[in-house]
Amino acid sequence: MNSIELEIQNGIAKVTLNRPESFNSFNREMALRLQDTLDLCETNDEVRAIVLTGSGKAFCAGQDLKEVTSPELNPGFRKILEEHYNPIVKKIRSIEKPIIAAVNGVAAGAGANLALACDIVAASEAASFIQAFSKIGLIPDSAGTFFLPRLIGFQKASALMMLGDKINAKQAEELGMLYKVFPIDTFEEEVLKLASRVAQMPTKALGLTKRLLNQSMVNNLDQQLVIESDLQIEAAESEDYAEGVKAFIEKRKPVFKGK
Repeated sequence: MNSIELEIQNGIAKVTLNRPESFNSFNREMALRLQDTLDLCETNDEVRAIVLTGSGKAFCAGQDLKEVTSPELNPGFRKILEEHYNPIVKKIRSIEKPIIAAVNGVAAGAGANLALACDIVAASEAASFIQAFSKIGLIPDSAGTFFLPRLIGFQKASALMMLGDKINAKQAEELGMLYKVFPIDTFEEEVLKLASRVAQMPTKALGLTKRLLNQSMVNNLDQQLVIESDLQIEAAESEDYAEGVKAFIEKRKPVFKGK
């Protein structure tokens, strides 16, 4: 059984964390395989949207503690962070295609934070989120301390990380942690609709928007205005812009090609 499953159809790459027997917790093999899969999605021109989800009842329970407590298998925390999670987070943010986290169940620890690094987070009513690190004497990693305060504010993020409270999908939505919650029975269908909608949009412009959002984390206003100007010029030279304007004038729906 592959720890990462990839299905590409109609411009959508569905990437599934596939270790359901351990709630899709990460071991070294799965972390490295996910990186390779994300690289493939980035370079495949057929892929215009990526959905990251989990198999079984969980999205991802974070690090496989059996691995880190095994004398034979434990790669050590520095290797886990520098070779597993940090590269995954960087790939999620650098791939200039929209990435949707489809959180189908519990998202704990690194699993929660990888979801929060995605562009759009959709959750099933069965989903829950927990910054589980403090429960075992660790600190939040996988860029959780970067994204969570920006999503929900410093005070709420601090409390969730220190107390390790589990929150349900609706609470996460109310806090601003995610985009939308869908019913359990229609979750996969709704995620597919969302991904299909994104995959038919101007991929080039969405990728540039993602680059701008990344820069907004560190730029001041003047710097952001400069890069907005530069990237707007780049967007205006795209085939999708020409198609969008033509479709507007002709009063029809545009057919974007992601170029």
